[in-house]
Amino acid sequence: MEESGSSNNNKNNNKSPLHIELVLDPSAIITQARRDLTSIVVSKKKQSRSQSLSPSSILTKIHAGYFRISLSLCSQALLWKTLGEPTSHPNALQLLLHMIPTAVTIFLWSFVLLTLLLLSLLYLLRCFFYFKMVKAEFLHHVGINYFFAPWISWLLLLQSAPFVAPRTIYYLILWWVFVLPVIVLDLKIYGQWFTKGKRFLSGVANPTSLLSVMGNLAGAQAAAEMGWRESAVCMFSLGMAHYLVLFVTLYQRLSGTDRLPTMLRPVFFLFFAAPSMASLAWDSISGNFDISSKMLFFLSLFLFTSLVSRPTLFKKAMKRFNVAWWAYSFPVTMLALAAAEYAQEVNGCIARGLTYVLSGLSVLVSLALIISTALNTSMLLPDSDPILNLPTYR
Repeated sequence: MEESGSSNNNKNNNKSPLHIELVLDPSAIITQARRDLTSIVVSKKKQSRSQSLSPSSILTKIHAGYFRISLSLCSQALLWKTLGEPTSHPNALQLLLHMIPTAVTIFLWSFVLLTLLLLSLLYLLRCFFYFKMVKAEFLHHVGINYFFAPWISWLLLLQSAPFVAPRTIYYLILWWVFVLPVIVLDLKIYGQWFTKGKRFLSGVANPTSLLSVMGNLAGAQAAAEMGWRESAVCMFSLGMAHYLVLFVTLYQRLSGTDRLPTMLRPVFFLFFAAPSMASLAWDSISGNFDISSKMLFFLSLFLFTSLVSRPTLFKKAMKRFNVAWWAYSFPVTMLALAAAEYAQEVNGCIARGLTYVLSGLSVLVSLALIISTALNTSMLLPDSDPILNLPTYR
C-alpha cells in the first residue's frame, strides 16, 4: 500500500505545472536601448555627412546668399588697403599698418580672391546643372537681391587690387565685365517694382532689397576711381533715386516688408551699409568728403547706433549658426571705411576715435565669423534655408 501511494504521488508530481521565474534587470535593458539609439544616431550622422560632402548636394544647397561671405571679405580687403595708404594726416593706426610686410597684405588679398573664385565657380556649376533651382531663386523676393552680391564683391575686390591701377585698360575691361550684369539686373528688378503685379515694391520690399542699390554705388565708386565722372554720376543717381523710395517703403513697414524669417534678421544691418557706400561713392566723385558725404555718413552712423542698441532684435537669429551671420561684417566694414574718409577730412580726435573703434570692430567681427564658420562647417549647408524654402513670386 505504501508503494502504491508513493507511485501515485510521483504521478501527481509529474503532472504538476512547471513554474519558471524570469528576472528582468531594468538597468540592463535601458543600457542596451541607449547603445542601440546611439548607434542609430551615429549612423545617421555619418550618412548625412557623406551626403553633405557629395558634389550634387553642395550644388543643390548653395545659393546666391552665400556671397555674403565674399562681400565681407572683399570689403575687408578694401578697408586694409584704404587704411594703409599714405595720407596728409597720418594717424597711429596707419603707422601701425605700415609696419606690416607687403607680402602679408598680398596674401590676404589672394585669400579673398580665391574665396570669391570658389564661390563663383560653385554657383556657375549650379546654374549649369540645376538651372530650375536658380530660376526659382530668381523669383524669390529675398533671393533675387543676392544676385547683386557677386558683382558688388568683384567691384570691391577690383578697387582693393594691389596689381591693377585704376587708370589702366585692364581696370576698364574688368569694370565693364562687372558692371554690365548690375545694369541688366537694374532694368529687370527696378522695372518690376512699378510695372508688375505681385512684384510691386510695396509687396516685395525687404532689407535685402538694399543690395540692388549697393550694386550701383559700388559701380559708381569704381568708375570715379577711373576718372569716368559722368558714368559715376549716372550710376550714383540711379542708385540713390531708388534708395530714397526703398528707404521710405521699408521705414513705413508697408505690406510685404515684414515677410522676413527670424534667421535672416542680421540683414537689417544693410540699412546703414547703403548710406555708407553712398558717402564713399560721392567722395570719389566729388574728390573730397564734402557736406553730402558727411550727411550720408551721419545717417549711417545713426542707423548703426539704432540697431546696436536693440540686441534683442537679433537674439533669436543668434541661437544657431547660419551663413546669414555674415551679414553683420560687410555693413560694419563699409561704415569703418566711411569713418576713415571722414577722419581724413576732419582730422579731429573724435573722428580718429570713430575710425579706430569701427575698424577694430570690423576686424573682430570678421575674425569671429571666420572662426565660427570653421567650427560649424557641418551647419554651413543646412537642409532648410529660408531663401530656398519660402514661396516665390511670379
